[in-house]
Amino acid sequence: MEEVYAFLKACGTYYLATVEGDQPRVRPFGTVDIFDGRLTIQTGRKKDVARQIFQNPKVELCGFHGGKWLRVAAKAVEEPRLEAQEHMLDAYPNLRDRYAPGDGNNLIFALTEVTATFSSFTEEPRTVTF
Repeated sequence: MEEVYAFLKACGTYYLATVEGDQPRVRPFGTVDIFDGRLTIQTGRKKDVARQIFQNPKVELCGFHGGKWLRVAAKAVEEPRLEAQEHMLDAYPNLRDRYAPGDGNNLIFALTEVTATFSSFTEEPRTVTF
């Protein structure tokens, strides 16, 4: 998990895919944290991405850094604790102008059932699960 976290942090921007009906939806994302031993991401409860995840919690992340890329398949489950929201905002203080712990919009998802595959053009893929 630490390696996946470090890779996504190094990317700065990674891409999150959800499903809406039978249509994949992909958008740039930038938040990633480890809270209470779980990899977490943050979004706004009012956004389409949140609605899509609640309808179908299967997500995929993909990021590219240093000539390598990472694909992460996971199930996203809501982490409702205010401490998780505060932890994420401490890691990303630039979000505090839009989100606050307990504001009803700040939403943290923990990634579970994770399969992460590190790939490059010069090495065999390597998969980790957690």
